[in-house]
Amino acid sequence: MADQNFVDYVKICGRSGHGGAGSSHFYRDKTNSKGGPDGGDGGRGGHIILKGNSNVWTLLSLKYRKHVIASNGKDGAGNNATGASGDDVILEVPLGTVARDVETGNFEFEITKHDETRILVPGGRGGKGNAFFKSAANRIPDHAQPGELGKEEWKILELKVLADVGLVGFPNAGKSSLLASLSAAKPEVAQYAFTTLTPNLGIVAYRDHRSFIMADIPGIIENAHLGKGLGLRFLRHIERNSVLLFMVTIESNDISADYGILLNELQMYNPELMDKPRILAITKVDIVEEEYLTLIRPEIHVDIPFYFISSVSGYGIEQLKDGLWKAMEEG
Repeated sequence: MADQNFVDYVKICGRSGHGGAGSSHFYRDKTNSKGGPDGGDGGRGGHIILKGNSNVWTLLSLKYRKHVIASNGKDGAGNNATGASGDDVILEVPLGTVARDVETGNFEFEITKHDETRILVPGGRGGKGNAFFKSAANRIPDHAQPGELGKEEWKILELKVLADVGLVGFPNAGKSSLLASLSAAKPEVAQYAFTTLTPNLGIVAYRDHRSFIMADIPGIIENAHLGKGLGLRFLRHIERNSVLLFMVTIESNDISADYGILLNELQMYNPELMDKPRILAITKVDIVEEEYLTLIRPEIHVDIPFYFISSVSGYGIEQLKDGLWKAMEEG
């Protein structure tokens, strides 16, 4: 997907509808001038609702829609007639959309299933008509409730990309090159940091007509969990990946230390990420001799499986795919 069309963060102002007023009415006809109370309830104000859609991949439709307004409920009427509810506004969003309150930043809910609906801003309740208040002690109540006011609230909507495998690495670690070599995705590839500014998704073909989805997450830098660079914006996409593929270039001065920095950033951001299966790919090995790989292997001290790979020559790619598939099945 093109960068300008991938939107993973929006702020919107939702204004739900006011509830309709209850009716204070008494039954009257040509034979009965003193009928009892028959005022109906007011209708509910319209909600602002989020609905999951597995065919939507971005929050682009909300980028320029800053104000979302639902209609008011109708007033109740005589003959116990309840007012119509206000029309709800339903916003279709990708799976993995998280709602937060702008003022507090507090998490409210996450949309994870197709057709799942959650109320983002509730409409006001309709007021009760005077028929509701009739009792043995008060047979002719003449009061009714006004409708409850709707709410106007600013919300943050964030998207977490869903994929089977998420690529985790520093800028220029070869993530985009790997995705391009394994799938039909066409991420921008260049020899400078932060080529990728939005996640790219690709479908990777595997044996026996099987496949899995791989996500190229924008590069992490040290202290990303503190918001350095675009860290927090990048890190949230990793939360919805089943397997994490860490990538460190063979050019690194200390492969084990670089892996440790990446792991620490994830742990500081969300300790639950440590429960996900992890694999390390050491990239760009086409620029060194095979003897060098034999020499450096004993110096790599990590507690997860690791593979030497080259997206250019294809070295180690099939073994890496086998390792990823095994991790997905075991995870």
